[in-house]
Amino acid sequence: MVTVTLGTTGITVNKNGFGALPIQRISKESAVYLLRKAYENGITLFDTARFYTDSEEKIGEAFKGMRDKLYITTKTAAVTPDAFWKDLEKSLHDLQTDYIDIYQFHNPAFCPKPGDESGVYECMLEAKKQGKIRHIGITNHRLSVAHEAIESGLYETLQFPFCYLSTEKELELVEKCRQKNMGFIAMKALSGGLITNSAAAYAYMSQFDNVLPIWGVQREKELDEFLSYVKNPPVMTDEISALIEADRAALQGEFCRGCGYCMPCPAGIEINNCARMSLLLRRSPSELQLTPEVQEKMKKIENCLHCNKCKSKCPYGLDTPALLQKNYEDYKEVLAGKPL
Repeated sequence: MVTVTLGTTGITVNKNGFGALPIQRISKESAVYLLRKAYENGITLFDTARFYTDSEEKIGEAFKGMRDKLYITTKTAAVTPDAFWKDLEKSLHDLQTDYIDIYQFHNPAFCPKPGDESGVYECMLEAKKQGKIRHIGITNHRLSVAHEAIESGLYETLQFPFCYLSTEKELELVEKCRQKNMGFIAMKALSGGLITNSAAAYAYMSQFDNVLPIWGVQREKELDEFLSYVKNPPVMTDEISALIEADRAALQGEFCRGCGYCMPCPAGIEINNCARMSLLLRRSPSELQLTPEVQEKMKKIENCLHCNKCKSKCPYGLDTPALLQKNYEDYKEVLAGKPL
């Protein structure tokens, strides 16, 4: 079994974290079953957020009475002290616990620090003093905020998108975290579903002993894949390396990661899926993307207001309206029976 220690937190867990965003889409009974099965088979870190509707509540139900046997990390998007304390108390209540192992600022547009105008970092310190949180972390999609967080020395963990499609810029973050002894939690290790070979994704992560990938799990068959890696972790081979290089050639560059920070759209467009439809059509069976429901969602692109709100909010600097239009043109080609 391969383990990872998250920097100065001292938290050491199997190199498989459970990403609990997707369990908000399934019943409480199904979620509790998956969470307990994950724990019983060696996964002991569970990552959620106040923003993930009832995800915290489901984790609380799954692990009540066994809090000291696992680690829970959650997040707040609060930018004011009142909102911070409201989020924290709600998380503690729903998680059925009196402390959170790592409490993370959830993708803030700035790096919270003592003395800034928000006052939220001081709240983190007070919550830690009260014993309600044990470690302070931050998540982000912006390179500038991530670098500032690392250099500040104020955070024990950084959660950032990282996978084998990442560039030298993301690799620099991983190395800086190593040098600062700061835990690195890798979100979107499957790039929002664009990476379809989880063994290759894991093998890539295995090259970085300071990185903990968290896998978004919604179905038992997905969980079973990652559980198989607890006892038999994939390692880099020539075959996997060739697969990764082929994927990089096909996918790296200007593509939507599906993070959803551009949402909501004033015209009702489901941007985080529609703006990467061309890639989804290439990566998964086309019939899954050609249903009447999906066609209706794609047709909404015709109603784009070109207000550029999505473009201004994209942490990757994408020209989202242009990307939507390109994906819609590709989609119509596939509907007409033409290959991409």
